[in-house]
Amino acid sequence: MTLSGSALGVTTSFGAFGIFASGGKVTSLTFSPPEEERLLPEDETVLREAVRQLNEYLSGERKAFSIPLSFPQEGFSGRVLQLLREIPYGSCRSYGELAVAAGSPKAARAVGAACHHNPIPIFIPCHRVVGKNGRLTGYAGGLPLKERLLRLEGVIK
Repeated sequence: MTLSGSALGVTTSFGAFGIFASGGKVTSLTFSPPEEERLLPEDETVLREAVRQLNEYLSGERKAFSIPLSFPQEGFSGRVLQLLREIPYGSCRSYGELAVAAGSPKAARAVGAACHHNPIPIFIPCHRVVGKNGRLTGYAGGLPLKERLLRLEGVIK
């Protein structure tokens, strides 16, 4: 992969992640480390802060993130990503609830697609979206990770 910005890997008890930034904002989180780590001066501070906040969250010390993010904000998917950021720690919403909140009550599958294409999972908490009746459904990082994140937040006992 050719980097246009910066990339930093982080290994946690939840697995290895890659965090990417450009222009001083986090642009992506992957569920594996980057092929190449690269820190540009304009991104170093935000990447190191993102790693710190991710580690704090995964250790149960942090409930909200305060790093600048860059993600698509236009159209239906953009509305969904904004709504995901509003789901509080320790809470879940269903795909259907988010479809209603996004202004398209019959678009639960489109909400699922927006979650699937979320470029910054965990920081934009798509793991807090569940199926009907609270059923755990797909997650780009795998259902075991989704379950661990929801257990961390106390959603699942």
